[in-house]
Amino acid sequence: MTKFPNILRPWNELNKQEQLNLRLAYQEELDSQPKTCSMDEKMQRFIAWLKERGVSFSQADLY
Repeated sequence: MTKFPNILRPWNELNKQEQLNLRLAYQEELDSQPKTCSMDEKMQRFIAWLKERGVSFSQADLY
C-alpha cells in the first residue's frame, strides 16, 4: 500500500474554496515546522504536503 494517491489533482483544477481550505489546513503544518527563509524549501514542503492529499502543485501555480 502506498502513502500517496496514484492520481494527483492539479492545483489549478481545484476551485477557489478547495484551494483556500488546503491553504488554511497547511497553516497548522507550517506552525509545527522549523522556520525557513528559503523559497525553495517552502515550495518543497508545500508540494510534499499537498501530494499526501492527492494534489499536485508546481512553481507555475504561483502565477
